[in-house]
Formats: sequence, structure tokens, C-alpha cells
Amino acid sequence: MVRLRQLVLAAHELAPVEHALRALLDAPAPHRDPDVGRFGLVNAVLAAGCDFVEVVAPSAPGTAAGRWLARNGGDGGYMLMADGPPTLPAADRLAALAVREVHRVELPDVVDVHLHPRDTGGVLLALDAVDPAGSWRWAGPAWTGTVLACAGGLREVTVAVPDPRGVARRWAALLDVTAVDGDHRLRLDGGRQLLSFVAGAGDVAAVTAARLALPGAAHRTADVGGVRVEVVPLEDEP
Repeated sequence: MVRLRQLVLAAHELAPVEHALRALLDAPAPHRDPDVGRFGLVNAVLAAGCDFVEVVAPSAPGTAAGRWLARNGGDGGYMLMADGPPTLPAADRLAALAVREVHRVELPDVVDVHLHPRDTGGVLLALDAVDPAGSWRWAGPAWTGTVLACAGGLREVTVAVPDPRGVARRWAALLDVTAVDGDHRLRLDGGRQLLSFVAGAGDVAAVTAARLALPGAAHRTADVGGVRVEVVPLEDEP
């Protein structure tokens, strides 16, 4: 099955968004990946159940995230990372879909491919295949090549795009799932996750809302980094 594993927010300043998210998610200390420095970024990856929310901020001029922030007119949801079977990021499959890769890394425990947003029509999308299933190198050494005990995570993500139906169909092909609800939504992770596409106010795609179900959480909602983030108790799920 394919699931959304990480939501990435882009911010002009890292610390305020990181601190607000950490309080909202009641998350432990974040992982900071020094490798993002080669992209001119600093980051913080926060655990949210079995999934993750990352914040990136430009640390140098001329970055892709910086250009997106300028086009978006402020902080917002910049990227989504999906985790699936080994075929998901296969180069021949993506070539057949006429999608260009902007980044690919192949390591013993993960294949990670970032797709060109002009070819997907939405936000920056990463397709990952991890080994063992449930591990997640991008959250740090504790998750690299191993699986930690966890529960809950991302349940719904909303992406604003100029052409919701067209982008939903495109992402359905990329994620190898079927579009539902009038071809505007995708159901992932065996139906536990919902990825919705809505019409945006401009021509820049951005994640505008996310809902997470976390163990023992109180129901709370806040606007953080340009994204409406809702946290609900995992125990309330049917």
C-alpha cells in the first residue's frame, strides 16, 4: 500500500514554525538533517505518530524552497513524501508516465525520488520505497533501517491547485491508486488516509490543511506555517 509519510512546510524562519508545530503535536525533539544544507536549507523533522512533519527554511539565496516561498507569498505546505512498494519510485515507471526526476538517491534502506512539480501539477512530491517497511531514514538514526513502536499519524491532507480534477488524476497514476469522490480525492494507506485536491486562489500549488490522529491527544487546531493543522485523538477513530 501507498501512504503519505511526511508533510513538509516551507518557512521564511525555521524556529517560530518549528516551535509552534512541536507544541501542537506534542512532539519530541526534532531531527535535524545536515544533508539538506546542500540544498541551501535548514530543517527540523518532527515525529507525529508513525508519520512526520518537517519544516524547511532557506539558509542561502537562490534555493528552490526560497523561490516557492516568493511565489506563494508566504509560508505554506511545500512538499509531500509518499512511502510505497519498490515499484513506486522505479525509473522506468516514471519515464512511462512522462515525469521528470529532480532528485534521486538509492541507499540500502531507501530509494527516494523527487518529481518535477511541473510534471505533477501539484506540490513537490517525493516517492519513497523503504526497507524494512515502516523505517524512515529522513527522521534520523533511530528510524534508519529499523522500525520504532508507534501509532497514528497523518489522516487527511488538502492541496490547493489550479486544476483539482486534473491533478488528482495525475497523482492517482503516480501513486498507483484510484481517484474517488468526483476524481478530486485519493484514498491511501488502505483507506486510512485521504488526499484531497481543491481549487486554489492563485497558480501556486500548496498544502493548505492537514489532519493527524495521535494517541492520547486532545482535539486542537491551529494555523501553523500557512497550514491549518488539526490534531484529533487516535482513540476517537472508528
